[in-house]
Amino acid sequence: MKVILVKDHPRLGLGGAVLEVADGYARNYLLPQGWAHPATAQHIRQFQQQQEKQKQLEAKRLEVSRRLAEKLKGVSITIAAAAGEEDRLYGSVTAADVAEALKREGFEIDKKQVKLEEPIKRLGIYTLEVQLGPEARVDVKVWIVKE
Repeated sequence: MKVILVKDHPRLGLGGAVLEVADGYARNYLLPQGWAHPATAQHIRQFQQQQEKQKQLEAKRLEVSRRLAEKLKGVSITIAAAAGEEDRLYGSVTAADVAEALKREGFEIDKKQVKLEEPIKRLGIYTLEVQLGPEARVDVKVWIVKE
């Protein structure tokens, strides 16, 4: 039976591939599990249209993230935190705090996009990477000052 893979399969190949598989394998596993559709002209055309739509959406997302990266370039934010002796913070500054400070500046950034290996525990100036998309990264300068 000829089938078209809907999504990548670890053993059979990438989504969109048209394969010849055993009838029972297709009927009992691939089709019910949603891995494939019968390779009719209609299903192939449908899959190609979905792929084209997906590419357009991805291109749009990439353009939006690049524009945001251009706006974020050179941005520096200040976060006031309570600190004690030797410039040690009583708590710590996390990616969520940095994302919140960026939101106050007018940038919609999720905390998962801020790349911070471990929370900041000292006053100072830090350069953090913000991952806006697969190809859009920008460095943001963060000033941690005494409250």
